[in-house]
Amino acid sequence: MAKQSIPELIEQARDGRPRAVARLISMVEDASPALREVAAGLAPLTGNATVIGITGSPGVGKSTSTSALVSLLREQGKRVGVLAVDPSSPFSGGALLGDRIRMQDHALDEGVYIRSMATRGHLGGVASATGQALRVLDAAGCDVVLIETVGVGQSEVDVVSLADTTLVLLAPGMGDGIQAAKAGILEIADVFVVNKADRDGADQVVRDLKHMISLGRREREGPSWRPEIVPTVASRTEGVGDVLTAIDAHRTWLTEHGELEARRRHRAEREIEAIALAALRAEMGDLRGGDTLGDLAAEVAGGKTDPYAAADRLIATLRNT
Repeated sequence: MAKQSIPELIEQARDGRPRAVARLISMVEDASPALREVAAGLAPLTGNATVIGITGSPGVGKSTSTSALVSLLREQGKRVGVLAVDPSSPFSGGALLGDRIRMQDHALDEGVYIRSMATRGHLGGVASATGQALRVLDAAGCDVVLIETVGVGQSEVDVVSLADTTLVLLAPGMGDGIQAAKAGILEIADVFVVNKADRDGADQVVRDLKHMISLGRREREGPSWRPEIVPTVASRTEGVGDVLTAIDAHRTWLTEHGELEARRRHRAEREIEAIALAALRAEMGDLRGGDTLGDLAAEVAGGKTDPYAAADRLIATLRNT
C-alpha cells in the first residue's frame, strides 16, 4: 500500500476515519518531520469544536463523569473527541490507559474518538502534545473535545490554557476543600462538579464552595463569570445533564463578553511560545563557535561567571548566528 500524503490523511480524518486521526496524532506526539505540513493543513479547519477541560484529584470520578458526558453528547447527535491524559509508565514511557478501561461503552461508537496520551514527564496535568492533538480532533470534525487531566494532585492547572470551559470535580471525603483552594486548583474552575453527591458530606462540600466563590467575587472588579456548582452521581448519570446546561450557559457568557475569542487567542499565544522556545533550545544545543550553552554552564559551575552574564552572552551569540 502506497504511503499516504498529508493532505490525504487530513481529508480522511475529516471523513471520520479513526486510523487517519490516530496517525495524525501520533505524528504530533512523535514530533514528526512532517509536523509543520500537518499543522499548515489543519489550520484552516480548526476553531469549531467546543473544548471542555476536566480536572480534579484522583478518585473523584473524572473518567466516569467523562464517559457520562460523552453518552449525553452522543444522544444530542454530536461527534465527540476525548483526550485522556494518563501518567507515563516508568518503563515504556507510554500511557497507562486507565481511562480507556472506564470508557469501554464508547469503544465501538464511530462518533467518538478516544485517545490516551502519556504525560512523558510533562508537569501540569496534560501532555506537551495535547494542544496539537486537540487541533487534530477539531479539524477532524469533532463538535466537542473533552480533555481529561492526569489528576496527580493539586497542580494540574495547564488544562485551563487549552479549554473553553474547565470543570473541576470534587467529591465528599476526598480531602480538605479549603486546602485545595489554597493550592489554586479551584481558581481555574468555570463549573464545579460535586460528584458522588449521594454520599455523606456532599452538602458540606457545596456550602464550602459557595462560600469560597463569594469571597473570590468580592476581590474582583467588572463583569466576571460566577462558577456554577452542580451535584452529580456520574455512575448513575444523575445530574450530568445539568453539567451540560452549565457548560452551555458558560459558553453563552464567554461569547457575549468576548472572552471566548480572548481565551482562544491566549491558547494560540501559548502554542507559539512553546514552539519558539523549543526551537531556541534546539538552536542552543547546535551552536558552533562562540559561546555555547555547555561552555557557559561550565564557567558558571566553576565560578568564573554568573548565570545572568552567561545568559547575556548566549543571547548575543544566538543573535549573531
